[in-house]
Amino acid sequence: MNLKQKIRNKELTIGSWLTIPHQAVVEIMATAQFDWITIDIEHSAVDIESIMNIVGHIQAAGIKALIRVYDNDEIIIKRVLDAGADGIIVPMIKSKKEAEELVSNVYYPPKGRRGVGLSRAQQYGIGFEDYQKKLEEEIIIIAQIEHIDAINNLEEILEVEEIDATLIGPYDLSASMGKPGKFHLPEVKKAVHRYDEICKTKGKPMGAHVISSDSSETQEKIDLGYTFLAFSLDFFFLGDKAREEMGKLKKENKI
Repeated sequence: MNLKQKIRNKELTIGSWLTIPHQAVVEIMATAQFDWITIDIEHSAVDIESIMNIVGHIQAAGIKALIRVYDNDEIIIKRVLDAGADGIIVPMIKSKKEAEELVSNVYYPPKGRRGVGLSRAQQYGIGFEDYQKKLEEEIIIIAQIEHIDAINNLEEILEVEEIDATLIGPYDLSASMGKPGKFHLPEVKKAVHRYDEICKTKGKPMGAHVISSDSSETQEKIDLGYTFLAFSLDFFFLGDKAREEMGKLKKENKI
């Protein structure tokens, strides 16, 4: 069973987030045996020139490489998929129409409108037919639900069959409600709970990116029924451990 099937079947998969575009970071994170790693090009310094190499290093480690693009844009989606990405995560999907446009940006005609090009994904021309099969059977499409409009339109968004899963974005969701970062407020909690309930009613997988490097917070999401989970990200793993151990040394030595 491939990763796309596992996600659609609501089997638990745990990945992480990559924002530091360096081979060593990929190789270090790969030792943790994530199911997938997402390269973030929306909120990081990763550029299009780095993507192909990073995707290759992730896949060489036996892990699926997803890319979080910065917009539901046919050009950037085409370019990252041609670079060989195993799937995409697209921010700010707020309606069924936008979800349908996302699907169209992924697939070639007649199913979609993606332009046909030959690059790494198609083995530079000799594997185009194989890639067409992979596109149908393995490419992963994730829509981010991170606006109150998306919550209000979620039932219709989930009707788009080609969307494999959704990923709730609490930061932007709270911001769209005029309460950026205030997850403790009842109205924000209510919106997130509504996401959970609609996904469960529709029988669709729930996804989230848990920023904390403390695995207990990710476990809380698992206990709530989330099955597509990003566990923290590269600079939090690095920074949190460094701060924790230095804190211990300072306390022990009174410095």
